[in-house]
Order: sequence, then C-alpha cells, then structure tokens
Amino acid sequence: MRSVVAAVLMCFCLLSCSDAKVKMYGIEVVAEYPHDTDAYTQGLYFDQGQLYESTGLHGKSTFRMVDLESGNVLKRLEFDKKYFVEGSVRYKDNVYILTWDTRIAFVYDAETFEYKSSWKYPREGWGLTTDGKQLIASDGSASLYFLDENFAQKDKKLVTIENRPVRWLNELEYIDGKVWANVYTSDEIVIINPKTGKVEGVVDCRGLLPKSLRKPSTDVLNGIAYNPETRKIYLTGKNWPKLYEIKLVERR
Repeated sequence: MRSVVAAVLMCFCLLSCSDAKVKMYGIEVVAEYPHDTDAYTQGLYFDQGQLYESTGLHGKSTFRMVDLESGNVLKRLEFDKKYFVEGSVRYKDNVYILTWDTRIAFVYDAETFEYKSSWKYPREGWGLTTDGKQLIASDGSASLYFLDENFAQKDKKLVTIENRPVRWLNELEYIDGKVWANVYTSDEIVIINPKTGKVEGVVDCRGLLPKSLRKPSTDVLNGIAYNPETRKIYLTGKNWPKLYEIKLVERR
C-alpha cells in the first residue's frame, strides 16, 4: 500500500532543502482550461501539439485524446476493469502505456490507437516519458529506469537530493534535457538531471487548485505536460476540474 505518511515527510524534506545547488521555484498561473473531473490523471503529454492523457482506477482506466481549450475527449481507449492504467507517452510511432498492479505494458499505434502488443513488466508501473532515444519510467521508488522499446532495461538512476533518495516518484515529463517528476501525495515537483539522478530544482505547487474548487473526490497533484511547439508547461491533478498553464518563478 502506498504510504501517505512517507510521502508527506518527503515533501517536508524537499521544501526545507538547504543545498545551494538546488533551485527552488514557485509557479505563476498563465492560463486555465477545463479538465474532466472523472479523469484520475496518470499520464499527460503533448504530441504534435495535441494533448493526450491516461487515466487510472480499476473499471475507469482510459487513454484519451483531449481538446485543450474545451477539455472534451476527442478519442478514447477503454481498458478491462482488471487494469489500473498509469503513465503513457509516445515514442517513435507508438504509444506506450503502463499499468500499476498487473504490471502489463501496452503498445498502440500512435495515429490509429490500434493495439499492437503487450509486455510483462517487471515492476509496478507509475510514470512514463521519453527523451526521444529511450523510455524513462518510475515505479514509486527513488529510481528512474531507462528502457528500450521492448521494455528491456538499459540503465537505472537513483534520484537524490542532498544525498537522500527521493521516493514516490510518479508522473514524469521530459523538458529541456531534464526529467520532471511529481512526488506522490505532495504538491512538489522535482527537476532531475537524468545523467546523474540528482535533483536540480524543486517546484512548490501548493495552492495551485483553489480550495473553492476542491470536492471530496478531488485527489492529488499529478500530471505534467510540456508542449515543445510552444514551450508551454501544463499541470493538473487527479479528478481536478482545471488544467493550468504555468511558468516557473525562481525563489533563489
């Protein structure tokens, strides 16, 4: 079972980081867009200017093409209730989708959404992104896994801040040579150097979703998308009513 207490303690450690080499950021909201409150966001990314999202929970897991402006679902894949879908990303001509506890990874044609193959995955599936040369995955631990298109592991990096491992790495996004990762159950995002595993920045997202928009079903911050065509960054959360375009504000 995922430990909320451990994640909260890690959140405190990140915010109190004293390493002068680690940059601390706040965020500024540039724009906001509607987001489906039934979307338990697990993966979020842009491909050729189009937004895609994978959503979790048993019996509610989907992969979808989403209109940014309206939040409407333009195209959707649904999964058997035994699957709890997690991170997703396009790599080459395919979409790769992880599942959590069944540890199955699916491969679909990126254009047609046609099923191509599935692979037995050796660990829990959490986040997934790509640097254009390989897949990069998380499993809720403090490690990033570097994989080929057949999910064979090429490398592994322990993610640390002040020489302490940063556990509960969740949804991932590759932005300008760095891996951004949600830290599960926290309002923090860490910016990781994928060559060393060291955290080079911490983004404080507290207060991004106003209390007035929160309901009992509203869950944690999760979902980072970068549109390389516009160089814009977007954040959302599980069952959030909004998706936000943000920019970083350096604090030191």
